[in-house]
Amino acid sequence: MKRLSIVAFALLADCAAQQQPVTQIIPRPAPENPTPTGIAYLCDGRKEVSVIYAKNRASVTFGDKTWRMEYTPTGEGFRYADTANEWAGRDDLATLREVGTHRAIAFNCRPTRRIT
Repeated sequence: MKRLSIVAFALLADCAAQQQPVTQIIPRPAPENPTPTGIAYLCDGRKEVSVIYAKNRASVTFGDKTWRMEYTPTGEGFRYADTANEWAGRDDLATLREVGTHRAIAFNCRPTRRIT
């Protein structure tokens, strides 16, 4: 019986190691889209960032702070910024950081769901 348990455990561990992490792509709306669209992101450390996108702006909320940021065109991905912070990345991965020091406030943020 003990030998069967060890074999079963080894098989389950191997299956778990082969599974790829689930990444959900929730595309941001086009920057010029006037309709507010919200997306919740889950970041490293189980931190959540909520973003409402509308008409070349983003309202980025982290904890009890909300920043209203303006869209800035980039070569690839996206960037919204104000004088102190920026929300930048691509549709599947983003970071909230301070502009001057580049210190990450929330990083490896992945979209989890749409919000209203």
